Amino acid sequence: MEMGNRLKKINEDNNFFYLTVSLIALLISSALAEIVGQGVIDHVLQLFIIVTFIVCLASLRFDKGWTRFLITLVCLWILATLAKIVFEIHEMDFVMLALTFSFFFGTFKSTAKQVLFHGKVNTNKVIGSVALFLLLGLMWAIVYLIIIEYSPQAFTGLEAITWGENFSNAAYFSFVTLTTLGYGDISPITPLAQVVVYLEAIVGVFYMAIVVSSLVSANIENRENNDG
Repeated sequence: MEMGNRLKKINEDNNFFYLTVSLIALLISSALAEIVGQGVIDHVLQLFIIVTFIVCLASLRFDKGWTRFLITLVCLWILATLAKIVFEIHEMDFVMLALTFSFFFGTFKSTAKQVLFHGKVNTNKVIGSVALFLLLGLMWAIVYLIIIEYSPQAFTGLEAITWGENFSNAAYFSFVTLTTLGYGDISPITPLAQVVVYLEAIVGVFYMAIVVSSLVSANIENRENNDG
């Protein structure tokens, strides 16, 4: 009941705060899930993904097309999860990854539309740019997991285990690449993996240099104009 009341308080002036918090919680939960034990990691991660679905639905419900898309996606994702658990169909892993990528991509598209092309820049939209950055990293993490599903030896440092158990490692590598830190503990081997990795690095550099800096400067300019 309390959660429902909180979701109702989400509006177009604070929605990206809740979206960003839910994405950060998803990343933290994927790391903490490994402490619980291998047999439970997948279920814990699936639970947090569903919670993220709910928060995203509430945060971006102002985009009607996105709302219909997400409801359909959630239904398909739950069906795929049940099929995997009940019938033990390993191929459902790829379906779940594809649906999860579609979710992150759809969220990115809807958020970008609101942050970059609607209304004046304010603090909420600057926070939205952080959500966009997190979504970029999560999208690439899913792509890495899909590559591993088909080519288990595509990366050094990433084992060929279930995607739920590998999610935290893939997300770690994705954000290290997106920020061009490049620690070297995980590296791409196959040509496809290498292309995907350097494309992420390019996107990360241009995103920080163009999108975030433009939004921050525009927000400062708006505040100065309002004060003046």
